[in-house]
Amino acid sequence: MEQDDPMLVGRIPEQDRHVRLLLDSGRIEECEAAFDDSIASAPNLVGNEWSRPVVIVHRALLAWRLGRVSLALELAADAWSELDAEWRNDASTAHALSMLGYLLEGHSTPALELLSRAVRIARESDDPETLAHCLLREGTTLVARVLVHEMASERYLSDGLEKFNETISLSSYGALRRRAMASSARTLVELGSLRTAHARVLEALEDSRRTDDLFGESLSYWTLAEVHRRRGELDKSRTAASRALHGAELSKDTLLITRISTDLGSICQQLGDHVGEATALRRALRASGSTVSVLREGLAQALEQRRIAVHAQRKANAAEAAALRDPLTGLANRLGLERYGPGLIERSASRGCIPWLLLLDVDWFKDVNDRAGHSMGDTALREVAGLLRNECRGDDLLCRWAGDEFVILLVDSTGDGRSAGPVVAERIRAAVDGHDWSQVLGELERLPTVSIGAAAGPARLEDLFTAADVALYRAKHGGRNRVEINDSERREPQTVE
Repeated sequence: MEQDDPMLVGRIPEQDRHVRLLLDSGRIEECEAAFDDSIASAPNLVGNEWSRPVVIVHRALLAWRLGRVSLALELAADAWSELDAEWRNDASTAHALSMLGYLLEGHSTPALELLSRAVRIARESDDPETLAHCLLREGTTLVARVLVHEMASERYLSDGLEKFNETISLSSYGALRRRAMASSARTLVELGSLRTAHARVLEALEDSRRTDDLFGESLSYWTLAEVHRRRGELDKSRTAASRALHGAELSKDTLLITRISTDLGSICQQLGDHVGEATALRRALRASGSTVSVLREGLAQALEQRRIAVHAQRKANAAEAAALRDPLTGLANRLGLERYGPGLIERSASRGCIPWLLLLDVDWFKDVNDRAGHSMGDTALREVAGLLRNECRGDDLLCRWAGDEFVILLVDSTGDGRSAGPVVAERIRAAVDGHDWSQVLGELERLPTVSIGAAAGPARLEDLFTAADVALYRAKHGGRNRVEINDSERREPQTVE
């Protein structure tokens, strides 16, 4: 088995690639042992350096060819679930989608939709190697619509040939080019270009023999058999088809076995070889039996069910997130604080950090509503929310408690954690006090400022809130636009002006 094949290098682990090369070389016992080793820990266990959907759907293809239908279904559905949950328009997504489409071959609409979408994504990702793979799979499916399902459509053939030719232009060597050459030759036969088809398939056959690519060799012999049949060379055609079928059976590609054995039976019929015809048809029936049927129907159902489940879960997550968020400011609401606050305080304390709760009230907010109107009041609250985001970290929990009151939970105070609350509170106070409110509210006699009460300590959320509320009361009655500290660990109130 010659390692000249660039297919999926850098996309899947070397162990998985080795399994694929063994399978394509017809070394089934070695392949099955290597496949078992590659999934020994878990079939869907993938290292962080790889794209999980690409590796998992590639393993689904291997499992399918090895006759492990249930595992193929499980892996394919898992890959689709991950793609659907975290969609990215990149080369890895194109690869995974394209392989899923190839697995779905036989369900023309979903298969072609996935394959075409994969090609579009591959073009946008500007990755020639990925594009070549996706083009080959789409071309193969388009031509199969004519060869297998007997759809009399020259458009499918022309489109498929276009995909194969572009694949050849993108691939200078390796299995990808060999398969595109053999597949394009088979398409050219259907379009009546026997001379060009013959030249291409001979090149693909020679290269496949040289590299011990049994799968590529089988494709090439299958095309060569059809070239001979169209020329009336039926004995040569039967020999080539028999070699093609032998290679397909060794490389365990069920769909290819079905196609070739059906063609071999037809050739034997033309020759009057009834024994050969019956044998070929038995091989076709065996290959196209329950395994393929279960895979096609079961895979389509499994993917659809998984899509529905993922969609429902995402809708439920979105509804839950909306219920926990204030629609005016985009901050968490009271329910969100009650849902997430206790856990954040507990985690912060367990890391040796001091949790701080800041309770903030907008000063003179009634004046804003009375003089500028409630719509301007809403605008002012959104401005305050934006200032809070600017002065806090992404891990802090920001909440609009009610009306013009806000709560901030500082959950990971590093360094001198005892000073984190006062420092952040004073920074927020200064940011609001120095904000250019004229752009938002125009000319008002008293512009918004904030009074802040702060409390610290590894206490319950309710206790921190009560302590901060006491400090806020002092801040409001001490002149507003100030910070009051109620550190439960020190038990001595402090004032920051």
